[in-house]
Amino acid sequence: MKLYLIEEVLKTDNEATLTELETILNRSAKPQKVKAVCAHEFVGRWSRKDATLIEKAIKDGCEQINEDDWK
Repeated sequence: MKLYLIEEVLKTDNEATLTELETILNRSAKPQKVKAVCAHEFVGRWSRKDATLIEKAIKDGCEQINEDDWK
């Protein structure tokens, strides 16, 4: 995919397109601020039914002890 993009850029003579590509590349080169995710942002997003399904999936899939795993 990268090679294809490079080939297309080399074929492009449109200054507006090249300017836009340069802007995008410059923007992506700058370090992006990563916003910390807080659990409070998710309050109220799950319905009671969804929460019950998720809790069941966790209990069924995660809270199983296989005695052979400890040997």
